[in-house]
Amino acid sequence: MTVWRLVELEVNDGFTNMAIDEAIVTARIEGLVPNTLRFFRWKPSAVSIGRFQDVSNEVHVENCQSHGVDIVRRITGGGTVYHDSQGEITYSVVAKEEDFGTTDVVQAYNTICNGLIEAAKILGVKAGFHPGDPKNCPNIAIEGKKISGSAQFHKGGVLLQHGTFLLEADLEKMFTFLRVPWTQTVADVVCVAREKLTSVQDELGKKVLIQEAYEALVEGFEKAFGVQLRREGLTAYEQRLAQKLRSDKFSTEEWNFKTVPEG
Repeated sequence: MTVWRLVELEVNDGFTNMAIDEAIVTARIEGLVPNTLRFFRWKPSAVSIGRFQDVSNEVHVENCQSHGVDIVRRITGGGTVYHDSQGEITYSVVAKEEDFGTTDVVQAYNTICNGLIEAAKILGVKAGFHPGDPKNCPNIAIEGKKISGSAQFHKGGVLLQHGTFLLEADLEKMFTFLRVPWTQTVADVVCVAREKLTSVQDELGKKVLIQEAYEALVEGFEKAFGVQLRREGLTAYEQRLAQKLRSDKFSTEEWNFKTVPEG
């Protein structure tokens, strides 16, 4: 059976989380590490913006600053996401594109999202794959309500896909930090969001412990991928590179607040 590396659930700030993902991508391109599945949480809570987004259009920057919420730009595309320190587990998959057996982006999303679907099933929630549209990345949903969103980055024959798995969703808090141009008040957008977003807790009617959800995710991905996950930490090379990327890129105002031109 094929063996993948599992980097176990850890808690970091947003700048570190995004730096680690890019460090793993670089190490995988160079053939220094195997295909990797990683899980992490965010402390403090953070807003991540897509690679080509303008922060001023997407984020209530002053609200984030006054509440101690980090703002970090991802190397992946997609939209703006609020990552609550208690309400989600985030996953990242870094692997050779050829190992998914397809060059189709949506099919790759589908394959990876099957891990989330299996995890949801283990927890007692029936979710399905939604292929997305020109404005929205593929995701998994329950009766039309999104429970997990994901985004991708491709370089040197390697794919990074990372995304959320919502255990609970405080929509009022979420939209205190996320800017929605068409709305005048948080209450306006929360009414709409309730019809579009859900969480494991909302679906089950009870709180799910972080450890229980994490174990379901590990089992779900292992089953969906048909691989054996071997628990290993980051290499010394990845740790050094992540530290450098955090300080020189992901924690800088230049990276996070200057709109990055597409291409």
